[in-house]
Amino acid sequence: MVHQHLQLKELELAAENTKGKQFRVSMALLGTLAGFVLLMNSAIARMRFFYGPGSEVAQLSAMVGALLLAFPVVLHALKSVVRGEMHMDELVALAIVAAFANGEYGTAGVVAFIMLMGELMETRTALGARASIESLIKLTPTSANLIGSDGSEREVKISDLVPGNIIRVRPGDNIPADGEVRDGFSSVNEATITGESLPVDKSAGTQVFAGTTNLTGALDITVTKAGQDTTLGKVQSLIIAAEKTQIPIMRIIDSHIKWYVPTILMIAGIIWFFTGEINRSISALVVSCPCALILATPTAMVAALSAAARLGILIKNVSLLEIAGRMTAVVFDKTGTLTTGRLFVTKLEPAEGVEPAEMLRMAGSAEQMSKHPAAKALLNLAKEANVSLGTSSDFKETPGKGVTATVDSSQVMVGRDTFLAENGVDISNITDSSLHEEHGFSTLYVAKDSRCIGWIGLQDKARPQAQQAVSDLFKAGIKRVTMLTGDRGQVANRVCAELGCTDFKAHCLPQDKLAVVGKIKQDGHTVAVVGDGINDAPALAAGDLGIAMGAAGSDVAINSASIALMSDDLGRLPFLIRLSRKTRNVINQNLFFGIVFIALGVAASAAGWLPVVVAAVLHLAGSVVVIFNSARLVRLGEELKPHVPGAG
Repeated sequence: MVHQHLQLKELELAAENTKGKQFRVSMALLGTLAGFVLLMNSAIARMRFFYGPGSEVAQLSAMVGALLLAFPVVLHALKSVVRGEMHMDELVALAIVAAFANGEYGTAGVVAFIMLMGELMETRTALGARASIESLIKLTPTSANLIGSDGSEREVKISDLVPGNIIRVRPGDNIPADGEVRDGFSSVNEATITGESLPVDKSAGTQVFAGTTNLTGALDITVTKAGQDTTLGKVQSLIIAAEKTQIPIMRIIDSHIKWYVPTILMIAGIIWFFTGEINRSISALVVSCPCALILATPTAMVAALSAAARLGILIKNVSLLEIAGRMTAVVFDKTGTLTTGRLFVTKLEPAEGVEPAEMLRMAGSAEQMSKHPAAKALLNLAKEANVSLGTSSDFKETPGKGVTATVDSSQVMVGRDTFLAENGVDISNITDSSLHEEHGFSTLYVAKDSRCIGWIGLQDKARPQAQQAVSDLFKAGIKRVTMLTGDRGQVANRVCAELGCTDFKAHCLPQDKLAVVGKIKQDGHTVAVVGDGINDAPALAAGDLGIAMGAAGSDVAINSASIALMSDDLGRLPFLIRLSRKTRNVINQNLFFGIVFIALGVAASAAGWLPVVVAAVLHLAGSVVVIFNSARLVRLGEELKPHVPGAG
């Protein structure tokens, strides 16, 4: 409880810190504009009083304005040198100092102004992105309406909520904690968690998440997670952590930047030595500031993270996004990933002289006390078919085999053929008993008073988007799609053929899944493993990339995988590959542009074609080009149709 309160407090302080930085940026902008006004005053005074006392006023105004503008740039450069760090400011500071030494106050001021405006715009943009991430905190209200044991309602702080509390959320309010609906019916907007645009209906027994918006009706919710333990808290933590990571190209740039400044200084010295014109060297220093190179990768990655988060894709480390573009093989867990994970009755085969409804009534009545997925499927079908169930007693369940119960004074047995055989029931009277499993059915035999009265076929249906997603993966360049399952070979073969996977392996235990993933990697593939995160953690960790599906509300899924898909929409996987490759292309474009821009700029400076002020303007323009090129990634995926919760 105390730890949860401290975590929430830290995030609130982080948000306040961002606001403080935004205020300081605003003040710096005012100072920059004041310096610019002095420079403009100097220019106007020079035009009006080219000679005489007015020229001295113009010179003084230019010097004061230049000092006001140059001070933060030079100060930051000195601090960087003292700390042993190399940034772009060192080159700008040297250019400004050189202009001062040469009596070019106006030039020094204009260069400093353009550089400061560029940096302020970049900083403001970065702070805006961080503020939008930290605004996730605001999605969770600061207070909640707690329902007491006597039914009374009182307002409490979010930090005081603990699992087990009952809270009331009215229409239009944001839900303050993860929980389960105890009473009420409403539609909830879950876009902040799953990336899905359509509201989801909530009734008693359904799960809700902190930060989502209650739209239509009042809900009484039993709290299961509060504070930073909620799904929203984990989502925010993951996004902020991902921002701090680096892809390999960023680490390479950082490791070589310390050599960049001395190299440019040497080139500027050579230009001065051979031309004797200090302004050419100053232009070279200004235009060679590596803003475009430094911004090339992080701006693209932030835009890509934003596009992914909008569609409910959480990337823990930006280097993983690069791996996604190099994938050549995908390994799927079947149950709960390619399929819905829920059994459906797809065939009823009663024995001769037995009515299907009677067989269903007997089987459903016997299974009433079981929580097995097969039992739920039988009860659902009985309800849909309006088959009234009888009373049962003497219920006994043998895990993995079947159940027995007394229904209307008859002994009923439901289970595998081996279970019935162990109890002396002959199933040879059932027609096609050797063929139904070959069609991929999971079968339950039903016996009444030691006589087999038929069998029931159940299937785990494939997700609606699964076939299209597998097809899109092949179109995206994936060479191999493997399906792993602990189910029987006949079932695995049916699902594999239906979805178009290249191969499958049935009867898989966790260690078998690890072996399959290892073998595919040995064959030279870059492997992504996709699972539901519940029992696939070892396999997810074994792949080059682990992707957990349906991670909303699942701690195991969020923690075990490299990338978490908050919804069950398999269509997000081809998009992830496309996003990775598009991001890599944008980064390469940015880097190529930055290198060519600097090389041409330095050459133009050496030739005397690039005045200092023009060099500063071009430098700013280069940074803007990179930022706008990266920003194109934000809109990627807007054409994707929203996933409809519950459709799979």
